[in-house]
Amino acid sequence: MLNRIKQFFVDKGGAGSKPDGRHDEAELHVAAAAMLIEAAMMDGELDPRERQRIAVLIERHFGIGREEVDQIVGQGEDRQDAAVDIHSFLRIVNAHFDYDERVQLIEMLWDVAYADGDLHDHEANLVRRVAGMLGVEDRDAGLARKRVLARLEAGGANGDALHPLG
Repeated sequence: MLNRIKQFFVDKGGAGSKPDGRHDEAELHVAAAAMLIEAAMMDGELDPRERQRIAVLIERHFGIGREEVDQIVGQGEDRQDAAVDIHSFLRIVNAHFDYDERVQLIEMLWDVAYADGDLHDHEANLVRRVAGMLGVEDRDAGLARKRVLARLEAGGANGDALHPLG
């Protein structure tokens, strides 16, 4: 899997795409990680709480081992440092992910945006723009944000919007 992740970051393409146009799991993981890192970096830095949140989201949502998660996040940080825009990932998501997966990704982006306890205008703007570019309806993007906020207000710091720990 790690070789596929590395290849994905090298060609910006969907190396894991299946002939029927669907994506495989590695492609989803990498695209999600890259977009989450981009959201976290919108305020100019990757706060340790944001980095941890990204790792938790990827690990819990996709069931990836911690070592692989750390490698995915590290590759994503390297990619973001190289100033590659998020549009290549948006094309992959739009081409291969169904609507519910895109809503889940928006929810994960909101989760990361709130991870450092301070929602920066650039982070919120990015999540809204990404939702629009992914064809996620405003209502569904708003509900995704509300689910994240409800979890935070309930004190579920160790859970995430998709996998609350009660």
